[in-house]
Amino acid sequence: MLSVTADTNIYVSALNFGGPPDRVLELARAGEIRLAISDEIREGLADVLRFKFGWSEEAIEIATQRIGDFAEHVYPLQVVRLVQEDPSDNRILECAQMGRSEYIVTGDRHLLKLGRFGNAEIVRPAEFLEIQSQRE
Repeated sequence: MLSVTADTNIYVSALNFGGPPDRVLELARAGEIRLAISDEIREGLADVLRFKFGWSEEAIEIATQRIGDFAEHVYPLQVVRLVQEDPSDNRILECAQMGRSEYIVTGDRHLLKLGRFGNAEIVRPAEFLEIQSQRE
């Protein structure tokens, strides 16, 4: 089973628009991949849903609880300072490192340009879905 860390933008896109990001989360819901999430990612998701999309606190709580039902909560112990252009992207890398992720799924250009972080390949949702389908 592949181990994955999804960037905050994957959760936001899945919850608001569906498409490939939602299919990535569906794989985790179905137990076909292991999805790591940290408090920092969960808090970032809540902030975006609240301030950019106007979600209510109740809706945010329900969404983050549901994600918590199928994602493995990890607690990063090491601080990463690799992405200078957007330091919040480093929280994704920290989660991937602690979660021993093989893939980081993102649409973020700062992360995508890294290509790889430690043992994790950094890919777009559609690329990850193709990789996962080839493993089946």
